[in-house]
Amino acid sequence: MEEYVKQALEIVKAQASVRTMTAEEITSMVKTIAEGIKKAMEDDLKEEEQQPAVDPRKAIREKSIICLECGKSFKILTKKHLASHNLTPEEYKEKWGYKKDISLVCKSLARDRRKKMESMKLWEKRKK
Repeated sequence: MEEYVKQALEIVKAQASVRTMTAEEITSMVKTIAEGIKKAMEDDLKEEEQQPAVDPRKAIREKSIICLECGKSFKILTKKHLASHNLTPEEYKEKWGYKKDISLVCKSLARDRRKKMESMKLWEKRKK
């Protein structure tokens, strides 16, 4: 049984010992209190998670990018990794204060990609 349900049962048990309650009242009260405790516990966890692993301004480095949710180092923060934290790239950027147009890749990889795209000159090929 979940911890918050056990806590709710203890609270209702104490209440029932003081006054007469119907089975319906007891059931309803256990459910309401358990949901309240669960929500409070989840809110506490969310507050703890709000602290980034590193300073967001220093997370994007030359050879790596640090995930601010878990502190792991990557060359690219993929959609799949962010999904493991229940976030989309857009939500991640908004949560940690990044501009919408920033790419979640290390600086060297972004530079290499930019050079490659410039050398391909796709915009000139489209005009023809």
